[in-house]
Amino acid sequence: MRVLRKKAGDQILVLDGKGGLYTCILKDSKPREVRFEVEKEEQWDGPEHHIHLIIAPTKKIDRMEWLIEKSVEIGIQEISFVRCMNSERPQLKIDRLQKKAISAMKQSMNLFLPRIHDIIPFQEVLTHSADNVNKYICHVRSGENNFLLNVVKKGRSYQILIGPEGDFTDKELIQAEEHGYTPVSLGENRLRTETAGLVACVLLNALQVKN
Repeated sequence: MRVLRKKAGDQILVLDGKGGLYTCILKDSKPREVRFEVEKEEQWDGPEHHIHLIIAPTKKIDRMEWLIEKSVEIGIQEISFVRCMNSERPQLKIDRLQKKAISAMKQSMNLFLPRIHDIIPFQEVLTHSADNVNKYICHVRSGENNFLLNVVKKGRSYQILIGPEGDFTDKELIQAEEHGYTPVSLGENRLRTETAGLVACVLLNALQVKN
C-alpha cells in the first residue's frame, strides 16, 4: 500500500511459496494489516528436477545474502550450509537469509520458496546424503574434462557441494568421492565461493531447458 500506492479495489497477486498463485482484490488496509478477497486461485506443479546447493558460508554474510537472492530468482529448491576444514564462518542467522529468500521470491514471481538449512559439519553432509541423488563436488583441481554440464543429466535430483575460499582439503575430496560425489569443474577461472554457487545454479537450470 505504501510502496506501490495501492488502494482499495486494486488487484494484487499473492504467492504462498508452495506453488499457489492467488489473484486478489484489496478491501482495506491498516498500518500493519491489509485485507483482501481471493478472486482466483491457481496451483502450479513444481519442477521435475531438484537442485540442492550445499555451500560453505563466506566470512562476509552479505555475500551469502546476495547468493540467496540471486539463486532464488533463477530457481533453486534447497540450500544447505556446510562447515569444512577451511571454513571462515561458523554461524549464520538463518532467519535473515529466509527473509532475503522470501523477498527474492516475491520480486521474481517465483512460486516456490526453497528450503534453507543451517550449518552442519562436512561429515554429516556426507553421511546423510541420499543414494538416489546425483551428487557432485566442485573444486579447482577437477580438470576441464569434468565440466559440470558434461556429466549431469536432465530432469534429475542434484546435490552440489561448493567449498570455502580455501577450497576443500585433499582429505575432504577423498571422503566425498567415497560417498558417491563426482568431482566437477565450473570452468577454467578460479571463482569466489558465492560466484561458484550461482554458476552451478545457472548451469543446472539451463540444462533443464536445453533441447
